[in-house]
Amino acid sequence: MARVSVGAQVINIVNAFVMRRMKSVEMTGVVMRIFSFSLVSWLGPSSPFMFVWIFNTTDAAMLTWCAVLKKDRAYTVLNAFWILIGVVGVLRAGGFIR
Repeated sequence: MARVSVGAQVINIVNAFVMRRMKSVEMTGVVMRIFSFSLVSWLGPSSPFMFVWIFNTTDAAMLTWCAVLKKDRAYTVLNAFWILIGVVGVLRAGGFIR
């Protein structure tokens, strides 16, 4: 019998957790996205941009994970794109890039 690495075991546990709670995880991610964009809309330039970008990147990761498990290519690409945008946003908000 082949040994499964600890990393693979963790991913399998997380996948099982997400699969059992798919609708809840997706809805949490969607509400997080709505909240982060609403915060920027309401507060404008005084928004806590680092918080917003980290929050938005987290919801993108959640929604990407769900889309991958559901084998939904369109939403996988869309939310993976938001992860990349989020990483750039975090780097810009942190002053690491201009």
